[in-house]
Amino acid sequence: MNNQEFSWNEFSKVPIVGIIRNLSFETIEKILPIYVSAGFTTIEITMNTQAAEEIIRFAADKYKGQLNVGAGTVCNTEELDLAIRAGSQFIVTPILDPDVVRACVSKNIPVFPGAYTPTEIYQAWKLGASMVKVYPATSLGPEYIKDVKAPLNKIKLMPTGGINLDNIQTFIKAGADGLGIGSQLFDKTLIKDQNWEGLELHFKQYVSKLNS
Repeated sequence: MNNQEFSWNEFSKVPIVGIIRNLSFETIEKILPIYVSAGFTTIEITMNTQAAEEIIRFAADKYKGQLNVGAGTVCNTEELDLAIRAGSQFIVTPILDPDVVRACVSKNIPVFPGAYTPTEIYQAWKLGASMVKVYPATSLGPEYIKDVKAPLNKIKLMPTGGINLDNIQTFIKAGADGLGIGSQLFDKTLIKDQNWEGLELHFKQYVSKLNS
């Protein structure tokens, strides 16, 4: 088990959680150094990825002090236990499961549970969520984040789904405290072609857009 704590300071430098799903261990092994080199500080490996625990364990050990390594698509306490044993420094869920949130709070592990409505978002925060994953953000758009933030301004929100180079700044300006980005960030064509130079340039565009 990895005893490294999640670094909020590192996350704040580039508040993007890159979501890796259904890529092989070998591919992820090649992507991670490029990801770190581009300036990213936080990565999520979904638990429905083959060999997820092995990948989390590897990443948490090899990139200790460089990357916040977490587990995503954690839907119950059984999956949570596996993720924690693998060394996850934070937990992301697609849904709001009170037991998972409470367990993370008791273990002092940051948890970003998925929520959709203002009521779900508030319930997640009340349970002790470190930041609430607003999912899916695709159909809601940046205006939804702005609208929710108006009355619930103390709640940290991380819209996830449908975020790309064209709307990333709009989401930040709307009040997003973090962004969850999967397939738009990990470009399938570049990865399939093993165009690692192109992938690094692609990654750097996101970091540049975020800081511009």
